[in-house]
Amino acid sequence: MGLLSSLYRFREAGEAPNVNNVEEFGEPHHSLFTTSKVFSLHAHIDITDDQERVVYEANTKFPSILDKTDISDASGNFVAHIERKLLSLHQRHFITMADGTRFEVSTELFHLVKDINNIEGLGWQLQGNILALNFQLYDSDGSIIAVISQKMLSLHDKYCLDIYRPEYEDKVVAILITLQHMIRDREAASSSSSSSSSSSGN
Repeated sequence: MGLLSSLYRFREAGEAPNVNNVEEFGEPHHSLFTTSKVFSLHAHIDITDDQERVVYEANTKFPSILDKTDISDASGNFVAHIERKLLSLHQRHFITMADGTRFEVSTELFHLVKDINNIEGLGWQLQGNILALNFQLYDSDGSIIAVISQKMLSLHDKYCLDIYRPEYEDKVVAILITLQHMIRDREAASSSSSSSSSSSGN
């Protein structure tokens, strides 16, 4: 159980923060949670608080080659817009916040142990591993901003977001939604590649 809680740090709303997160980073300021049906990820995602109240929602235009997604708060106010860049050697998404702030999330290639996603325009970095379903978001000074954990083996795509810097909440939510899309895109590409290999083998 100790090894599992170290590797997989997801928790449901109402549960105590993961003990390893607390030992490593301290108690989070607060936490948010996302839920989406696996087969409709590119349509709608709810982001809820610890009381399971909707705080944000993300809606993606479908079908959309650029994977255009808009995030709004519970009152319907615009929070952020996300678009995928086409014709790139690695995954890259552009994010525009309501206040006009713009930044990019891009994946560094050839990292075998962990994934590194640079937040260009903010100087932040998202480190983690899709296999372990955990990511840590750091600012330019290397201080923790948030910890993202995905639920393992679920009929719904679920994430827990422990926020340590509440002043960055809107940006962190936008990065989390972008990460979900990047993971699903990578899984879809991997599945397509495996199917193609299987077909050619036959």
